[in-house]
Parts: sequence; C-alpha cells; structure tokens
Amino acid sequence: MTTETPRWFTSSYSENGGACVEIATNLATPHGIVPVRDSKDTAGPVLTVAAAAFSTFVAGVRDGGLGTV
Repeated sequence: MTTETPRWFTSSYSENGGACVEIATNLATPHGIVPVRDSKDTAGPVLTVAAAAFSTFVAGVRDGGLGTV
C-alpha cells in the first residue's frame, strides 16, 4: 500500500457488537486513499478505496440516499 502506517479507528456510532469496519483516514490527504478492514479480522485483507469515492459514500449515508437494510 504505502510506507506510512494506517491509523485505524471505528466509528463513534459503532455499538461494539462486532460487526464493524475500521478505516484509516490519515492516508486520504497524502495518498488519496482510505483503507478499510474488518474489525474482527485485523490481520485480514484491506480494501483500498479512493478518497473521493469514500467521501461520496459517506455523504450518501448521511443524507439517506443509500436506503436502509
């Protein structure tokens, strides 16, 4: 990915029920990416999302444009 270490965190909205993802936004500005991983499998695979796409996703969640499950 990069030589910098991601600083992982979960959302403050997480209820700590184990079905969470962690993100590392510290790489968004310098590298244009937001790594995402499963909080239950921190040694598992990491999905790297373009920072602009991640921002669009978050905006969609906030405005309710993605629907509910």
